[in-house]
Formats: sequence, structure tokens, C-alpha cells
Amino acid sequence: MPHFGLMSTEDSFKSEEGALLRARLHIRGGRRRLRQGKISAGIVTLYDALLFAMDWYIASPERRESLQIKEGDNMKDDKTIFAVLTRSGVLDGSFDYEAFDSLIEKAVNEEMPDYDYSKTLKGIESVMRRLGVMPFDESELPPEDPSTF
Repeated sequence: MPHFGLMSTEDSFKSEEGALLRARLHIRGGRRRLRQGKISAGIVTLYDALLFAMDWYIASPERRESLQIKEGDNMKDDKTIFAVLTRSGVLDGSFDYEAFDSLIEKAVNEEMPDYDYSKTLKGIESVMRRLGVMPFDESELPPEDPSTF
């Protein structure tokens, strides 16, 4: 993944700052991979960015307090988190998470050199803006090693 050597992977699971950094690194890395024609890898990288962006959002007690979490909601499940964020008005429902999830299944199992990713990228970027992960200054991220996959 694009964070290799740029951050502690463990931090991305343990702290808000780590999750936010990982999300942003993966946005940058996912875009690069898409531009390079590594479509499946780029889409999977953006999926990871989305997971960590949502984790970052719900990790904050202040942000979490405003969420409409129902009893029984599994806040460890990405589909549930997405639904809670949408139900709570953080996300506007314009991004089709189910379709994206299906796309991820395809991307994990096969290369998709002819896939037009522009609509998917716009949707992911819209979600990232609504979550507050974007925009960000890429110059504030650790420098990327272009030799990484």
C-alpha cells in the first residue's frame, strides 16, 4: 500500500491522526495508480482510503456524538458505518456504496484496464470532502516514493 515506509501502519489503527494520514496517503496513491493505468490497484487503494476516512470520522468523540447510531449498529462494519454517516446527514446519499463494494470485489479479482474510473473517483472525492478528509495539502504529506507499486 502507498503508506509503506511513510507512516506506522499500527498508528492507522490506533489513532485518529494515523487513520487520517493513511486515508490521505491512500487518496494520493490511489490517484497516482489510476493515472498510471493500474486501475484495479488504484480502486482498491481508494477503498482503503475510504475505510480509514470513515474510521477517522467516527473515532472523534465530538463527531461521533452527532451520529444517529442505533442499538445493534456494528460500528466495526464498513457498510454499517457508511449507512450511519448517511442517516446522520454527514453523507448525502449520492455515492452508491453498494455499487462501489461490488466494484471492489471485481478489482480484487481481476485487472480492469478499460474501466472508466472518472465517476468513481469523483464520488470518492465527494465523500472525502463531506467527511472533512479533503481538501488537503499534499506537500504536508511525507514524500511519496514513485518506485512503489
